[in-house]
Amino acid sequence: MTAPQPRPPGKSTTPTPNPPRPAEPAPPPTAMGEPKDVAEGVLTAVRPDPQPGNGRFPVAWLTICTPRDAIPTATSKCLCGRDRSAVGRSRVLALVAEHTGHREECPLHTPQEGRTAA
Repeated sequence: MTAPQPRPPGKSTTPTPNPPRPAEPAPPPTAMGEPKDVAEGVLTAVRPDPQPGNGRFPVAWLTICTPRDAIPTATSKCLCGRDRSAVGRSRVLALVAEHTGHREECPLHTPQEGRTAA
């Protein structure tokens, strides 16, 4: 075994009076509140639903994609199970007309009274 190295000048040579102790568990919280979702100090506001709804919801979708200098494509989907697609200008135009006609014959479409009056 070698002798301990002398300490450089200016360093403390006094031994630590109390050795470190093992960590103690944190005390249980005194009051239980609501769980926090955000950091303290952050204001939160619960706003009403901006779209409360009027009983209407989408039933059919028509998607048309016409990239520049490319062939146009379209898809027509409905919740009744109808799913059609078309490629090319003339077929896309025909699908648009077919989609418009399907709105009147779809089994999920229920005519609303007074719709024409509104």
